[in-house]
Amino acid sequence: MPNTNSTNLPVLSLPLNLKTRLSQGHPWVYRNQLGEGGTPRLATGSWVQVRSGGFTGYGLWDNSGPIAVRLFSTRQVPDYPWLLERVAAAWENRAHLRDTAPAHERTEAYRLIFGEGDGLPGLTVDLYGQYAVVATYSAGVETLKDWLVEALRALVPLKGILQRARPKNSEAESDDPGQERGGGKLQALWGRLPPRDLVVEEHGLKFKANLFEGQKTGLFLDHRENRRFIQDWSSNLTVLNCFSYTGAFSVYAVQGGARQVVSCDIAAQATADAVENFRLNGFDPDQHEFLSEDCFELLTRFGKEKRRFDLVILDPPSFAHAKKNVYSALRGYTRLNQLALNLLEPGGLLASASCTSYVSPEMFRDMLATAAANSGKRLQILHDAGQPLDHPVPAHFLEGRYLKFMLARVSLQP
Repeated sequence: MPNTNSTNLPVLSLPLNLKTRLSQGHPWVYRNQLGEGGTPRLATGSWVQVRSGGFTGYGLWDNSGPIAVRLFSTRQVPDYPWLLERVAAAWENRAHLRDTAPAHERTEAYRLIFGEGDGLPGLTVDLYGQYAVVATYSAGVETLKDWLVEALRALVPLKGILQRARPKNSEAESDDPGQERGGGKLQALWGRLPPRDLVVEEHGLKFKANLFEGQKTGLFLDHRENRRFIQDWSSNLTVLNCFSYTGAFSVYAVQGGARQVVSCDIAAQATADAVENFRLNGFDPDQHEFLSEDCFELLTRFGKEKRRFDLVILDPPSFAHAKKNVYSALRGYTRLNQLALNLLEPGGLLASASCTSYVSPEMFRDMLATAAANSGKRLQILHDAGQPLDHPVPAHFLEGRYLKFMLARVSLQP
């Protein structure tokens, strides 16, 4: 566990121009902001005191990655009681998902801790029924795991606290809140491993949660309310769901009354799980279509075949894990959305998402306008959303709002 003795903490004196940013609550100090003192000789996971003008804060030091310090407190060096208080607040703030929801809205899978949004930067915890999955975004934050396990055991009724092994390379140190934390072998930090056939409920619908090999921590929990939104718009529509993963958007579309849904994902196992999720909810998969192929190639082929849909859903993986790649990412999003728009007639609907934190909502909206113009169409933005309530974002931390989700309708050219 990290040293919490404040009397002998290393002090980082930062440039005065960072005072306002840090005082307003931005939780990161980038390595290139350290000033003339440069990089100190500290062990990763060391608590440090940060000063800039009249601002004082306490954070964890990291030796690698773009973020040198993640700030946790302006009052004290965090200790176990401090962390327990933060976890308890996060647990209470999600009470609406478990304590007040009616039976038909039962939701067992949600994000309990969303890093910076819950005052615990670089750390997330997702709940899948009675299993908690921990993900860390830096080696420094790993030093908090013992406290975190103790706090979760004290507050949450659990059978197991789990973590995927972190990649042993610098890419594990990230400043992208939307970056997936998959990869390594699932290990139990406490308790037992979940069954491989674990099923959880979301808004009363059932889904397999593959905590062993699934993307992110098992499901894309940040799209929960967007999926519910799609349900309300799917009645009697033909739907194409690209990058469908295990078919969650597709299940919601059928629940909402869609006539037919085509689900496409390049991963054969994800497609097989989508079929199983249909069966879990009493839907006949033979009435729908499941394809395992590249979505760009599929959209191109469907365009040549003159196939048309009432609603196309695009939820691709992040196209940029570094700020320098943002413009190539926008070119990729433009091409993808243009291909999708080719399958829509006037009145057709496009639901388009991006989890690339470096692409702002304004940039994403401009991209949609460009894609529409390239395809000879105009778009009306009907709905502009992001993450659900269990993914809160500090007011002065725009990086935390990584998810964009927009529903647009193809309109007639003037």
